[in-house]
Amino acid sequence: MKVNKINIEPYKAYGVVYHADTCLPLLDAFNRKKIKFKALARHTYPGDRLDENTVGLNSIGYWDASEPQDWGLDWHRNEGIEFHFLESGSMPYSQENKEVLLTPNHLTITRPWEAHKVGNPYVGMGKFYWVIIDLGVRRPHQEWVWPDWITLVPKDLDRLTAILRQNEKSIWKTDQKVRDCFVRINKAIDTDVNGSSASRIRLLVNYLLILLFDLLNTEDIVLNEKLTDSSRSVKFFLDELGNNLSENWTVDLMAESAGVGVTRFTHHCKRLTNVTPMRYLMMKRLNLSKRMLLENQELTIAEIAYTCGFATSQYFATVFKKHEKCSPNAYRLKLTVENTECV
Repeated sequence: MKVNKINIEPYKAYGVVYHADTCLPLLDAFNRKKIKFKALARHTYPGDRLDENTVGLNSIGYWDASEPQDWGLDWHRNEGIEFHFLESGSMPYSQENKEVLLTPNHLTITRPWEAHKVGNPYVGMGKFYWVIIDLGVRRPHQEWVWPDWITLVPKDLDRLTAILRQNEKSIWKTDQKVRDCFVRINKAIDTDVNGSSASRIRLLVNYLLILLFDLLNTEDIVLNEKLTDSSRSVKFFLDELGNNLSENWTVDLMAESAGVGVTRFTHHCKRLTNVTPMRYLMMKRLNLSKRMLLENQELTIAEIAYTCGFATSQYFATVFKKHEKCSPNAYRLKLTVENTECV
């Protein structure tokens, strides 16, 4: 199989950039003949190219590992909802800090905002499938838009969407019907030549969703509308903010990245943190700068200032002294001396 990928512009939300997972460790394992691998994909996902008949389906494929592995897929997010299925073997899997060992017929559901990884640190021996569908969302409160070739009747699709959005359970034990569906997906992928399996793939993805609807639509399922509240999207953004402090943030840009209006963003931020957005941003930048002053002795004050998002070293020094009652250099020297005395 020829494995190729096409680079496209990633999804950008003013400072937070979502890249489609390129699966480089998977590709490396395939090139080293550690696994069998086959996928149909678009964007930066590896595999033979999907055509316009399945727009919205970003990746569908499998790997088959029949010997011990030395690689894993570290923490990442996808730009769509992802379904994993383990046909055979075992597979270490983590999602939102929950670690499990998947066994045959386990299916996982990962929403776009949920971080997950496969391997601990290495993947297990097993046959592992995935289906990734882009729903046009990146945050919990945003309305899902399914591809127009999804054929479930509106009532059933609305119910399935509600279950997937308002329920946090991510790992399910499935039955023979789900397994058979993935085996048929396997065959459709293997026999595809330049989109020749597009009809079968559309049919099988719809059938998979029907099976999921039957599996999830039970009286035991408990829905929680708070999981789709805009405050949850703001919380996700605030949790991610520490990874993007060098950006030139304004309240408008933070609200845009969280996917809500400025007034609502400010309201949720104050409720969640007890401070205004810009105050919260300043606190995060100062906390990072304090860690860097101690842990990165080779960096200058100016380098730390820019890394933490301060426009100039002079402004950084002014803000730092106002909050810490000493200059950045004095703070670094004081902590260095204290740590030396404790050794």
